[in-house]
Amino acid sequence: MPQPQLRTRTGRAPSATRLVRGAAVGASLALLPLATACGGAEDDSAVGKKASKTPAISAVKAEVVAPAKVEVIASLTNCKAKIRVEADELRQGVCHTKKADYLITTFPEERFQQTWLDTAGMYQGDFLVGFRWVISAELQSLEQFRPKVGGTIVHMSGMGPSAAPSPS
Repeated sequence: MPQPQLRTRTGRAPSATRLVRGAAVGASLALLPLATACGGAEDDSAVGKKASKTPAISAVKAEVVAPAKVEVIASLTNCKAKIRVEADELRQGVCHTKKADYLITTFPEERFQQTWLDTAGMYQGDFLVGFRWVISAELQSLEQFRPKVGGTIVHMSGMGPSAAPSPS
């Protein structure tokens, strides 16, 4: 019996790329609980020793953590965060260390993260962006955090008013 052809909202058949991408996302979501269940409860010193011996495992662990709580990301960056904002749209913690001061923001939904990033785009700065979390810090710190927590470094060039008066 012939199968009915899939159609999108526009009435067209989806491309093979979209179908493959959808299958890959579905498979990764199905495997995520298995991957997180395999991570044992180890102390930080044991994790650091394993990460130095097998960098591929630490990269995998970093991706499995997301979406994470502020406290989890803070511990991966060797900090105990002080929660500054506790709202329905986001949670934000402040980290003060000898090397850097930075903010860790987590979001319950992607749409809240996207709104936050759109707003942050008005200001100049560098951010480490992961799945439903953002770290705001100096670029040098973000580069050090990235192997530990994953994510992508994003530079916002700023679109707001300039600090200097414009010539008229």
